[in-house]
This record gives sequence, C-alpha cells and structure tokens, in this order.
Amino acid sequence: MTALSEIYNSKIMELAAAIPRAERLGAPDASATAHSKLCGSTIAVDIRLAGGRVAEFGQLVKACLLGQAAASVMGREAVGSTPEELHQVAATMRRMLKEGGEPPMGRWADLAVLQPVKDHKARHASTLLVFEAVERALAEIDAKAGVTA
Repeated sequence: MTALSEIYNSKIMELAAAIPRAERLGAPDASATAHSKLCGSTIAVDIRLAGGRVAEFGQLVKACLLGQAAASVMGREAVGSTPEELHQVAATMRRMLKEGGEPPMGRWADLAVLQPVKDHKARHASTLLVFEAVERALAEIDAKAGVTA
C-alpha cells in the first residue's frame, strides 16, 4: 500500500498550484457541480460545445490537493475534447482508482500521478470530482438536445 505521504508529491503540488481555466463562463451550454461530503471539496464546471467538441471550459475549484491536481489536467485538456473522450477519461480514472486499472494515456497522461490514490479509498471521491462534474454537465447538454443515454 502506498503511504499517504507519498501521494502528495511535487508533481501533484505543481499541478494543483497552476489550475488552468479557473473561472466561470458567462454563457455556458451547461454547468454542473460535484461535492464530496467526506472532505468538503467542491468543483463547479461550465462547458460550451461547438462542432461536437468543447469550445470553452471554466471551473471553480474549492478542493483538496488531489481534486485540484485532477482539475488542473482537466482545465488544460478539456478544450478540443469530444464528449466521448471526456467520458472515456472519466471511466479510465474510475477504473484506475477503484479496480487498479491503467492510468489515462496520451495528452491525459499526467493523471497517472494520481494512481497511488487507489490505495486510499477515502480519497477517491475528491480525486474524481472534476470528472463527475464534467459528466453531469455533458448529461445536461444531452438532455437539452433531447439525447437519451
């Protein structure tokens, strides 16, 4: 089992210290918030799609270091992503933490720094908050468009 002190490494601190797109959008297609009752972390996201891809992304992050690090990668990589890609990276993160699966690859590879969190179930919710909020916002966009899952 990874010691909790090993999780909070310099790469996680670096990501958490520089969260891109850390402001709300004025006219998003959808907004959603995710909250962890366990630690009190909250992340709100705004998404605007154009041409089947994220054209604008904004977020308000009031989360622990792990949630901040995940939100940092999301803020950097969301614009240009398709909704399918965002669902895939969220599913990969859940598998990585809950089932010991492989971390995301490609431009999402920095999320691998969060892999040691798998050994600390109480930290899963805060680490996954940004993905939960993004998927809720995407579901809201689908609902407005009349798309059913």
